[in-house]
Amino acid sequence: MRLLYSAQALRRLFSRSYSSRIGKMATDIRINASLSASDPQAHPVLIIGQLRHLNLLKFDNLSSKLCPRVTEETFLNAIACLHPAPTDKVSLYLDVATVASLPLKASRHNTASRAHAITRLVKNHVLNVSEESVVLVCERENIFASACAVVRAFPLYSRKTGNGAQAKSAPGGSGSGDGDNSRNVVNVEFVVIDKDGGIESDPLTADEIKCLNETARGIRLTARIVDMPCNEMNVDHFVQAIEEMAQELSLEPQIIRGEELRERGFGGIYGVGKAAAVPPALVVLSHQPKGAQETIALVGKGIVYDTGGLSIKNKTGMPGMKRDCGGAAAILGAFYAAVKCGFKDNLHAVFCLAENSVGPNATRPDDIHTLYSGRTVEINNTDAEGRLVLADGVCFANKDLKANIILDMATLTGAQGVATGKYHGAILTNSETWEAKSLQAGRKSGDLLAPIIYCPELHFSEFASAIADMKNSVADRQNAQSSCAGIFVAAHLGFDYHGVWMHVDMATPVHCGERATGYGVALLLTLFGSHTNSALLQSIAPTEEEPPTKRLCRD
Repeated sequence: MRLLYSAQALRRLFSRSYSSRIGKMATDIRINASLSASDPQAHPVLIIGQLRHLNLLKFDNLSSKLCPRVTEETFLNAIACLHPAPTDKVSLYLDVATVASLPLKASRHNTASRAHAITRLVKNHVLNVSEESVVLVCERENIFASACAVVRAFPLYSRKTGNGAQAKSAPGGSGSGDGDNSRNVVNVEFVVIDKDGGIESDPLTADEIKCLNETARGIRLTARIVDMPCNEMNVDHFVQAIEEMAQELSLEPQIIRGEELRERGFGGIYGVGKAAAVPPALVVLSHQPKGAQETIALVGKGIVYDTGGLSIKNKTGMPGMKRDCGGAAAILGAFYAAVKCGFKDNLHAVFCLAENSVGPNATRPDDIHTLYSGRTVEINNTDAEGRLVLADGVCFANKDLKANIILDMATLTGAQGVATGKYHGAILTNSETWEAKSLQAGRKSGDLLAPIIYCPELHFSEFASAIADMKNSVADRQNAQSSCAGIFVAAHLGFDYHGVWMHVDMATPVHCGERATGYGVALLLTLFGSHTNSALLQSIAPTEEEPPTKRLCRD
């Protein structure tokens, strides 16, 4: 039986065969409609699936990826050897042909696709050679989340000197299937299990391939922006990335910058960013197709670096604050992919961009700012800046864009990680129906969500001020901080807002270790999938199931 070769033997083989290629190239992702024929010795293959799905496979279903190196006997013995706890993998031929099993169980708060396990397996077991394949064995409803999970394993940004070409590519570059011969290629292919346990013979449609490719580009664009340090991704650079994307989509961005923000009443964005060398900005992209029935606004917090301002962070709390633009980056990636997938309603992306810096013009604790809502805010913590820029953004979405659905996304509070953990973003909303939809979209996309308390009548008093309409930071830091931060944003929209407002705090799932995850793109595309022309997104969009009590909580 030609089963397991040791990892040491594999490394020796590849040090001879592929030493000139490992670690020197960026990676393109190519999503194929069906399995392509390849010899694993030349093009390694990683097969991933749930054990119950792998047991349904016949050797003929995968022979095009395994022959002539792997026999049917070896393949069947390998499947029999899998004992996931929570995952497991068996080498079929050296480690250039590998089969891996996903966790047996997924709880009701997890995604059925086991997306996080897919990402870990891909990161750990791809070989980073010139061309290889990842074959996903899954049900049709998990194609989207599984593909996104693979994409997250291949970040674009690097300044390592061995990755010169990668490091110098433009911020808006896709890194996905551009045909550059100097880059590694990962083929993502599917074996689809039908509801009766059979193997679907039809390849993915052109519509499905397009949706997956545009989503992949959106995720990688988002992760790239979040990974870039502020000296390469300041407000100017972020605006440039938006302008480049707008040009590709044949749109004209609206840009309000610097002193014009102050003159037009955007006291939140201006107050946060006025001390930085690069002035703050509010940038709006608008997609307005004929026949639109609804107006949806996506508002992103884009703090390109957060020192904390004069309420400065300490030396261990500040590193990593380049990621504080994760909400705005996700909005950009999702907006791009949504438009490419044929968004049928009005869709606006509102980017609230600033650097929370320290300088002679910095906002001081005790300063009072008037925000775009017209309400005054006494600053008692300059490190609670994200809610200030978001407050201007959601108010603009309501007053100027007339949006009836507003979703803001932000790396808002460290408390989010305590409340909902490293994998689940927090969803706060005035609509019980849309809360249920958001949770469902999280499970379908792999960008998980968990609800937090929406109760302004109990929490808004945390911001009480003797001299202004409110303070910007809570009095009691033990009282549902993530909920309170979101409630502050809602206060400027107005608790009597008759539309749907959703707030996603994704401070922790925006990254895994030292790399960005691209969190938010797949979530938003799934949540609003029914508003697109993509059959794939429509198939996974949240259903109209009503929660136990369907109501808007605005009394």
